[in-house]
Amino acid sequence: MSARLTEEDFKRHVGTKFVVRVETPTPLELELSEVKSYNPEASEQLGMERFSLYFQSPGDIMLNQGTFTFDHPEMGELLLFVVPIGRDERGFQYEVVFNYYKNK
Repeated sequence: MSARLTEEDFKRHVGTKFVVRVETPTPLELELSEVKSYNPEASEQLGMERFSLYFQSPGDIMLNQGTFTFDHPEMGELLLFVVPIGRDERGFQYEVVFNYYKNK
């Protein structure tokens, strides 16, 4: 089994683009806009990795909630469960939640 991705792995890539594999006329790129921790002290005590990724996309295409393959030039191919959480003048926002035990 390969190592699981951590909050720190993603923090290095805030501001970079991930290409989502979907059937669209042009490639859909989401920008990683934020990585948010969830009570790291409590998570450490429980031996858990808990964080969210927030992505921003252009306003013309919305992804439905579901699992998609993301490609990143440095991180490679990632299978992520995405939830749309909002829309503003820049486009759509999405959240990906990680919540797992580190040693399992």
